[in-house]
Amino acid sequence: MTAQTDYALPEAPSGATHAAAVRDLNVSFGSAHVLKDVTLTVPAGRVVGLVGESGSGKSTLGKTLVGINRPTSGEVLIGNQDFATLHGQRRQQMRREVQYIPQDPYSSLSPRRTTGQTLAEALDPRRADPVRHRDVIAAALERVKLEPSAADKYPHEFSGGQRQRIAIARALILTPKLVIADEITSALDVSVQADIVRLLQGMRGTVDSAMLFISHNLAVVQEVCDDVVVMFQGRIVEQGPIDAVYRDPQHEYTRKLLASVPGSPGFTLD
Repeated sequence: MTAQTDYALPEAPSGATHAAAVRDLNVSFGSAHVLKDVTLTVPAGRVVGLVGESGSGKSTLGKTLVGINRPTSGEVLIGNQDFATLHGQRRQQMRREVQYIPQDPYSSLSPRRTTGQTLAEALDPRRADPVRHRDVIAAALERVKLEPSAADKYPHEFSGGQRQRIAIARALILTPKLVIADEITSALDVSVQADIVRLLQGMRGTVDSAMLFISHNLAVVQEVCDDVVVMFQGRIVEQGPIDAVYRDPQHEYTRKLLASVPGSPGFTLD
């Protein structure tokens, strides 16, 4: 396998600084060295796909960015702040700048809270008041194509796809610098996956948050993302604009991944 390519993902067109970046990041759990000298930028306002087979380090990277995992070495920058060095209240404040959407829409929402209570808690954990935040909550629900009346319902009253929409609304309601979407379509039926993909497509360019979209489904990544990063055995082996990488992959592992999708390389979806 060849080394990581020199391509750097572009900054946002406005010239804004990156939403997040990692530099020479290493993460180990005991004797297991999971992330190895990872350097990556997520430009402001863009959707970056992170692909690779199970065990490649994708979710470990996402959870490190959100502060669940601690780096062994290296930097984790959210805006221009090194997240990895923050402690206490400052770290808690910074965690609001990075929001995480988990894979399972069934376990990510409290069964004892209405949607309105869940979204109000995201806005103000100390004084979660859905009435006080009614207008903001209604706008967040409408953004993910749900009626404002959904605020009064409990998770068991929704389908899996609707729950995932609520999880997306919760992540976006604070307008964070970065949203990490960790395999958010993989637990859904194919038809529901398509609905979520269409929702994310419609939101591109309409929200200020950048997104790191983690997935093993290269077809979904092609539909949703501006750029793609390929991980193999804890390292980034290729990255670039999604059309360029899919059309002309430079790394052997990228070619292997694309060859597993019908019509690859250079496949397209109808």
